[in-house]
Amino acid sequence: MFLWYFLHHSGIHATIAGVLLAFSIPTNVSTTEISPLEKLEHNLHFPVSFLIMPVFALTNTNITFTQDMVSGLTSTLGLGIIGGLVLGKLMGINLFSLIAIKLKLSSLPQNSSWKHMLGVGLLAGIGFTMSIFIALLSFKGELQIQNEAKFAILIASLIAAVSGFLVLKTASENPITDDED
Repeated sequence: MFLWYFLHHSGIHATIAGVLLAFSIPTNVSTTEISPLEKLEHNLHFPVSFLIMPVFALTNTNITFTQDMVSGLTSTLGLGIIGGLVLGKLMGINLFSLIAIKLKLSSLPQNSSWKHMLGVGLLAGIGFTMSIFIALLSFKGELQIQNEAKFAILIASLIAAVSGFLVLKTASENPITDDED
């Protein structure tokens, strides 16, 4: 905290504090003994993954919720964004994977099936920060359209996350057999 404060007030970007701090955390080469770095990583995994990163992502995308945003979901813009992020990524990833496998350029990973690929394709629709960045560039100066696009991107990411999770959860509950490949 002190390192961040002093670096921030010195005119150096505060994220450098994290880099400097990371270099100073001791580790070891032992495979049996847990280092302070590994302990810290283990203890921070849950709060960073499920609290800090989502809050950071939402605050940095500057989503302001208004009543007009919901009606924008059924507009051509909203439906196009949701379709592109959920169905477009799903179809693109699976189509090119299928082509690569059929051309013998690749193969499904060991212990995986096409149901796993469907889940991965759905999860790819989560990446909303780049989508919001592109929406801001595309609709520069159009605040209402930007807000509708941001909300549609957020809803599409939520749909992609939940549906991808459910597909992968059911895929993991059913063991892989050789005839599924």
